Amino acid sequence: MKRFLLMGWLLLAAQQLTAQEWKLVWSDEFNRNGRPDTATWNFEQGFVRNQEAQWYQPENAWQQDGLLIIEARREHRPNPTYQPGSRHWGRQRPNIDYTSACLTTMGKRQFLYGRLEVSARIPTAGGAWPAIWTLGSGMPWPSCGEVDVMEYYRIGGVPHILANAAWGNDRPYDAVWNSRKIPFSHFTQRNPDWARHFHLWRMDWDETAIRIYLDGELLNEIPLSQTLNGSIGQHANPFERPQYILLNLALGGANGGTIDDSALPMRYEIDYVRLWARE
Repeated sequence: MKRFLLMGWLLLAAQQLTAQEWKLVWSDEFNRNGRPDTATWNFEQGFVRNQEAQWYQPENAWQQDGLLIIEARREHRPNPTYQPGSRHWGRQRPNIDYTSACLTTMGKRQFLYGRLEVSARIPTAGGAWPAIWTLGSGMPWPSCGEVDVMEYYRIGGVPHILANAAWGNDRPYDAVWNSRKIPFSHFTQRNPDWARHFHLWRMDWDETAIRIYLDGELLNEIPLSQTLNGSIGQHANPFERPQYILLNLALGGANGGTIDDSALPMRYEIDYVRLWARE
């Protein structure tokens, strides 16, 4: 009995020591009803990337009952950016068929090293592509650096959760990837109701590595000794520079797959976003 009491005390002491190593430097708890705080969050607008099906607009994101809600909807209206004969995939579309939202802290909040935590419940229906990610600035993508703390989509029809980082090489808009693709079944085998619950995604970033966790399980570790850009990125390391945060719910496109219209509207719910720094 004394042995178990000692082990329990040591575990509690270790947890308290770990907690003392980190200081909360900023959070958004989404406790006000209404629009997200524009002092922190920007909204992307239009057809933005990856040939995705949704038109991004602020109307699809709001705060309610302590949550940030991003909702993907089936809508149909003319595309105001439509240009017949355009080579741009977004301007080729005469209509908007789906809408959603992407929030970013670009130009308003960024961080260099520390811990990012996001508590969220994600949609998992066909076509859903929710994400928690970060980007650098001052260089073109991917030389700016990208960290996908969370992506969910189907690969070959099989749902996966991904934890990735990307940086640049010597070719424009061509990334070097360090990717972990974990079948969704890895999580649902342990909890068949996984998608009903909120989960905690965490990115620990220091001068040596980026580590991405889901509910305390290490999904990927990216050594910064391997993340040097090519010539376009001036052979610099993008992960020695600040990054900003993005939260979005995409549909279809390059990775989302076939959209299940019967599952719309889909909701991606975020309980909080927190940034910690080491004491």
